[in-house]
Amino acid sequence: MQAATPVPRARLAETPPAARGGTAGARVPAGALRALASLGLLGVLASALLLAGGAAGEPSRFVPARSGGWPGWLAGPLAGLHLGLPGERFQTLMLIMCGGYALVLAGARTLPARALVAGIVAAHVILVLGPPLLSQDIFGYLAYGRMGALHGLDPYTHFPSEAPADPVFQFLGWPFQHSPYGPLFTLGSYAVAPLGPAAGVWVFKALSALASLAAIALIAAAAGSLGRSRRWAAAFVGLNPVLLALAVGGAHNDTLVLLVLALALLLSTGVGSLGSHYRGAAVTLAAGVGVKVTAALLLPFLALAPPRPRERVGVLTSAALGLLALAVIGLIGFGTHAIGFLGAVGEQQQLVATHSIPAETARLVGLSGTPAWWRHLFLAGFVLVFALALWRTARGADWRVAAGWTTLALLLSTAWLLPWYVIWLLPLAAVGGDRRLRAATLVFCAYAVLIHLPLADGLLSPRPRQVPHHLPFPVPGARHRLELTGFQLLGDVQRDLSW
Repeated sequence: MQAATPVPRARLAETPPAARGGTAGARVPAGALRALASLGLLGVLASALLLAGGAAGEPSRFVPARSGGWPGWLAGPLAGLHLGLPGERFQTLMLIMCGGYALVLAGARTLPARALVAGIVAAHVILVLGPPLLSQDIFGYLAYGRMGALHGLDPYTHFPSEAPADPVFQFLGWPFQHSPYGPLFTLGSYAVAPLGPAAGVWVFKALSALASLAAIALIAAAAGSLGRSRRWAAAFVGLNPVLLALAVGGAHNDTLVLLVLALALLLSTGVGSLGSHYRGAAVTLAAGVGVKVTAALLLPFLALAPPRPRERVGVLTSAALGLLALAVIGLIGFGTHAIGFLGAVGEQQQLVATHSIPAETARLVGLSGTPAWWRHLFLAGFVLVFALALWRTARGADWRVAAGWTTLALLLSTAWLLPWYVIWLLPLAAVGGDRRLRAATLVFCAYAVLIHLPLADGLLSPRPRQVPHHLPFPVPGARHRLELTGFQLLGDVQRDLSW
């Protein structure tokens, strides 16, 4: 019996490094994995080009901003390809992108770093050159900036509809909402306002892509600092279809939140005085609140990450000072209305996205609409997960993994789920070592893509085909301006404007 034991031990000792990560490398030769990953990378790039080029070729429901017209600066330079994007082609291209992404993940560790970096950068550039996909939020950024810089209207107390003569107004999707963005981002949008609609759109598109690329580089560096594969982490985030098609393709400022999270993760892995690095990460997250309040979710986990109570107090103090500095900037820029973005976020929570998990599960159990008590059940579940994750972090669990599961719980429980919000989860899943968190993240990314595809029509909530006649507020051009955004209003009356 003892003589038989050295054989399997010797085989285990000879296991190649690529196989230790639990990937298919234990069964598939590295050359085959490299070939599959290369094929997947080409698939992602080809699908991105056909998506962006098809959307630029002619007005379609995949570019909701077409409600304001179809100028050349909106279509972008890829309009010269003269492609179209019917619904069936959009679905096919998204499935090809997802399949290519899966192949890249399977063999990312075998790909040359230069090829992987070039592929990620190329995919971002392609999508920047196309029109804003599946969202009109970029025109909201412009509108809020122009309200303050050109019209003297505080975006935290006034609506974009109060400046209907502004050339951006016709492209808006949400003209009756206060700005839900933090004071740092809103003040930054003031600087873009004088450039005009065309230049402003390109500035925000470039900013979204550059923030995404910088975040990917920081995430790869953080993964390397923790002894994990930089290439796999970069591929996991940088070629994710939700990041590419929805976040970068839609030019969302959520990529700035991604950048803040990535920088905080990298700072927290620093060597030397551990507490000081955590304090730097805390200040970074506090600054992120100036873009979106979402960044604050990680602060309590970061505060519990250092092992010594004194270091934890230092992190809390740094976070408080960072938030105080943000408050001062907000007061200088907007006076006492600086915290108005928190009220706007609260306004959003009065809506229920048709394909949010609370809405879908309410339909499955036969409820009429999504009652408040049902939404409160999901909120209670999130609070429970949040408390449990904090308790585990205080007892020594990896704060990144705990924050990742809490972020996932937030996405599952919120009734106002927009698909590009999923990118908040990507850096935590990429840097953390929990395979279950990574798997759950990929499943949720698949769901975020699925809700835009016709093949989901028989699986998810049915889509009404007529415009509701009793909207609680007038929305000129609502048939076009709110496309691909299903939502529900208080009173449990369901709205779906995704036709």
